[in-house]
Amino acid sequence: MWSNGTFETNGVRIHYVCTGGGGQPVVLLHGLMGSGACWTPLARALDGEFNVVMPDARGHGGSTGADCGYGYDEHASDVLAVVRHLELWRPVFVGHSMGGMTATVAAQRGAGNLRGLVLVDPTFISPDLQQEVWDSDVADQHRRALALSKSDLMAEFRARHPHRSSEIVEAQVEARLNTSLSALGVLKPPNPDFRTLVRAIEVPTLLVIGDSTIVTAELATELSTINPRVVIEQIPHAGHGLPFDQPRQLERVVARFLRALP
Repeated sequence: MWSNGTFETNGVRIHYVCTGGGGQPVVLLHGLMGSGACWTPLARALDGEFNVVMPDARGHGGSTGADCGYGYDEHASDVLAVVRHLELWRPVFVGHSMGGMTATVAAQRGAGNLRGLVLVDPTFISPDLQQEVWDSDVADQHRRALALSKSDLMAEFRARHPHRSSEIVEAQVEARLNTSLSALGVLKPPNPDFRTLVRAIEVPTLLVIGDSTIVTAELATELSTINPRVVIEQIPHAGHGLPFDQPRQLERVVARFLRALP
């Protein structure tokens, strides 16, 4: 039986779901405008073999937010608080997009109690691109989405992503409607220096990319050169929304990596 829980930390209330498996703990960290529930297909695939935890980031899903404090340092602090609250021993962090950067920052700060790291097209972007995203109309787009009904937003998502399952589309829509505008503060430059963070990783790390993603094959190769602990898995026919575009393929590569960890 999967269970829900909440606890107070760092001035917010964090909501999480646990599968309750008896195996090694795996913490799944979602991207911006997502929620822990967006990881349900992967959690279902890992359930029974691993103890999967799916927290909602501050300002997302069932977690509360604040007017400010949405940088990666705050997100990483929340993740480490989840680890302490649930007394997770040597967890693996699996993060997509914003969750991937959060996982990388948290890994640096909690390296002594970490078993491994899976980064699914993390937001490893240049300062120029960070500024471009921050200056874009992303906040206006989200404000418009929040004004729509669930059915209208579902229709838009289905039209934009016709190959995604109904379960995934509904989870994404629910997550979008439960993301506060303040949560977009994570986009404010500067991001942490991802090369410095990757260089400092001390645990086996899987970097998963698609064929049209933020982390290009060239950048992935550079990162594996910076730190030989980083291994690369490329999944074809996937964009930045890799967990939603190719969920079965992602399940296979993540499960294989987890089973091989010492």
